[in-house]
Amino acid sequence: MTDTLSDSRTSSRVFTEGVPVVVEDVRRRSAAERQEILADPGFGRYFTDSMFVARYRTGEGWYDARLTSYAPLQMDPSTAALHYAQSIFEGLKAYAQPDGTVATFRPTANAARFTRSARRLAMPPVPEEAFLAAVDALVDSDREWVPTGSDQTLYLRPYQLASEPFLGVRPANEYLFLVIASPAGAYFSRGVQPVSVFLSEDYIRAAPGGTGDVKCAGNYAASLLAQEQAIAAGCDQVVWLDAFEKRYVEEMGGMNLCFVLGSGDDAEIVTPELTGTLLPGITRDSLLALARDMGYTVTERRFSVEEWRQGAADGTVTETFACGTAAVITPVGGVKARTGDFVVGDGTPGPISMRLREALLDIQHGRVADTRGWLHQVA
Repeated sequence: MTDTLSDSRTSSRVFTEGVPVVVEDVRRRSAAERQEILADPGFGRYFTDSMFVARYRTGEGWYDARLTSYAPLQMDPSTAALHYAQSIFEGLKAYAQPDGTVATFRPTANAARFTRSARRLAMPPVPEEAFLAAVDALVDSDREWVPTGSDQTLYLRPYQLASEPFLGVRPANEYLFLVIASPAGAYFSRGVQPVSVFLSEDYIRAAPGGTGDVKCAGNYAASLLAQEQAIAAGCDQVVWLDAFEKRYVEEMGGMNLCFVLGSGDDAEIVTPELTGTLLPGITRDSLLALARDMGYTVTERRFSVEEWRQGAADGTVTETFACGTAAVITPVGGVKARTGDFVVGDGTPGPISMRLREALLDIQHGRVADTRGWLHQVA
């Protein structure tokens, strides 16, 4: 870990159970360097000046919570996470508001999901109030890194990993909890343009009883080979099917999928139901709530490849979009499969997809009233 600076001090913030947050003098880049990065941040390329770190030890609980300079971690070669993949993470964003303040979006939902992920991997959960305190502390420290460009955000990555040095298949006795931040522009370099997807028929993302409904690192490592297949087929993303029949659509890459049936006020939005193999996306949940507010019929059920293909052919399925924290909404234009390719609609972003996207962004960026209390004011 980073060395403790000589003038470290305890802030008024408390991480959890009386554990104070030690604030170290953070090594900060110049305003000119920061502005150069913020002019074109990309996604996941640059990181802010600070990071939050806390430790856990069995019998002692959480301790040594500190806000420190962003720096490399020092790990023993036998660190448990490197061998047995006890590693979980979350993703959420901080948004510049019109009045100059900064707010995060539904962080309590991320805290709750982080707890579920930890329990599934036999890890000690970070108390939800401690999760929020850590995120708030980092955003407050690095608020000058929150971009103000159109639809730009500060992406936040809380994560937890087993840090005990040992070899043996058992839950670790020591853990690290960290929060880092990255100024972010568009997730896909082309912006809001339809992506092409490849149906994975060789591999599955998750099976019942597995870890498909939590955010553990292993889920994403296991997805990379299928993603390479998609790219080799000339597609942007992979679409996962169910484990048993490989007939029903589940997710696109690391995002939830939605299908628009019909058009106008009578349209129905269908999304695969949460069966324990899909990640319960916070963006998914937010968009479904907004869709209901707009008067659309919202249905959560199984949705087969055959229904998707036939609906695209006869015009029943007018739009398809993926949704997640990083990209918000990404339209799906073309589908490639060994059983034949097809195009959704006219291959351009659909009006309902874009209406939902703008509605959510308007709330997140404070352009309309937040009537649901989704925004959490930080700084």
